[in-house]
Amino acid sequence: MPKGSDLFVAALENEGVDRIFGVPGEENLDIVESLRTSRIELVLTRHEQAAAFMAATHGRLTGKPGVCLATLGPGALNLVTGAAYAHLGAMPMILITGQKPVMSAKQARFQIVDIVASMRPLTKMTRQILSPAAIPAAVRDAFRVAAEERPGPVHLELPEDVAAANAEGASVIPRHAYDRPVASAAVLDNAAKMILAAKRPLVMIGAAGNRPALVEPLSGFMARTRLPFFNTQMGKGAVDGGSNLYVGTAALSEGDYVHEAIERADLIVAIGHDTIEKPPFLMKNDGGPRVVHVSYESATVEQVYHPDIEVIGDIGASVKGLAERLEGRVSPDEGMLQLRQRILARLNDRTEENRFPVTPQRLVHDVRRVMPEDGIACLDNGMYKIWFARNYRTHVANTLLLDNALATMGAGLPSAMMAAILHPERRVMAVCGDGGFMMNSQEMETAVRLGLNLVVVILNDSAYGMIRWKQSVDGFPDFGMTFGNPDFVRYAEAYGAKGSRVSAVEDLFPVLEAAFDGGGVHLVDVPIDYSENTRVLVDELRNRTPDVECS
Repeated sequence: MPKGSDLFVAALENEGVDRIFGVPGEENLDIVESLRTSRIELVLTRHEQAAAFMAATHGRLTGKPGVCLATLGPGALNLVTGAAYAHLGAMPMILITGQKPVMSAKQARFQIVDIVASMRPLTKMTRQILSPAAIPAAVRDAFRVAAEERPGPVHLELPEDVAAANAEGASVIPRHAYDRPVASAAVLDNAAKMILAAKRPLVMIGAAGNRPALVEPLSGFMARTRLPFFNTQMGKGAVDGGSNLYVGTAALSEGDYVHEAIERADLIVAIGHDTIEKPPFLMKNDGGPRVVHVSYESATVEQVYHPDIEVIGDIGASVKGLAERLEGRVSPDEGMLQLRQRILARLNDRTEENRFPVTPQRLVHDVRRVMPEDGIACLDNGMYKIWFARNYRTHVANTLLLDNALATMGAGLPSAMMAAILHPERRVMAVCGDGGFMMNSQEMETAVRLGLNLVVVILNDSAYGMIRWKQSVDGFPDFGMTFGNPDFVRYAEAYGAKGSRVSAVEDLFPVLEAAFDGGGVHLVDVPIDYSENTRVLVDELRNRTPDVECS
């Protein structure tokens, strides 16, 4: 006789779920048993937070919700950072948690926390399932809501007694296709007129540009219009950064070299921009470029972002419609193209410098050398994220995974593990600071157990480097940011992984290349010198002078 958990797992199979990541507990045992006889693989992680990061990254890379599992109370609460990561980053995922029986209370309030209430501000939808008959609709609705624009996390709580109850007579609800609304012809006409009237239009590609379904339409739009473009951090790779139209990435909010192009523009076409990202540029109430907002949803009006016109609807259809109206009618701004060369030249400065410990510019340069165009680099959060955003040229969508929304530490390794599971044929690298790595370093065991091919680069400065640098820039004494580290090579070996340490700058590229060639999980300990942060990101940018020849 089928029970609630059997129906629940059947509903997950109906949604195409092939893996669930998590740490089960007593209240999940019926689900675990139903999974045992299903087509779904249970991937056991060492912490619930890592399971949530992996499920979120699955959603990010595939466009289909990833699924994670935890028990009640403490297990469920360990998912909340991952829920926020997916919520701010617009990654579709399903969080499943257990709960004590709802029809009896033999353990009183032991371990009980109101997880539905806790998840409410961190998810698109959260609900407790109160009967087996409600399971099919709850699961179908959860996947629908998670995947719809703007995508994000949905939470389902399945109490222990509902999971064990008789589910005879209930059946799953078939999936159905749906089309996104499209912008009207009148709106597209108005936007095209504004772009054609501009003398120096510039395109900005935001985070939504990296949705899997948008790669082809966006590339087609850029090829047909020949407009210069830049991207936000999370928009990197949506269009080939090797294109002669690419002018850079807005890793900072203002004052960087790419902002010379933004300041020159009289119109910015913001495609797929989400104000949840740290602002790529700051709009002004008076002066500055006008903005056309092209997105699935209307813009969130902010002090630093308030568009002049909005094109709302399916982005793929919108950019195709705009391209039809603009193709062959846009004259390139020669000054912008000249400025592009200056911007990119500055980003190539000192990329092969032979100092040791390794500088961020040399690190990015050698990682780019070792990674093929479709190789996936997954960043944790730290100072190096700014350097990769500025300097790392992307050629394929979703090959530089970074978080410029929640910007949490601890996600780099689990994110890379998910990428390696989905793309075993491609090179995958996790780039982590020593602080962020140690927050979920136990997942090295998971990676080894799963037989993944993965290189984990640890940038070792024995400090919370980004905050320490900010502390110095703000004039505070150096205090409270340094720590000791384990011997990372031996630490990796203790998990059954391989380990190497870079001891000279000329060894960086060959050590990384050998790590990939050797296969399996390989950790590389790289001492890092962050003195370049102040020289470039403070002193040099403060003293930069725009290229007058391009004005």
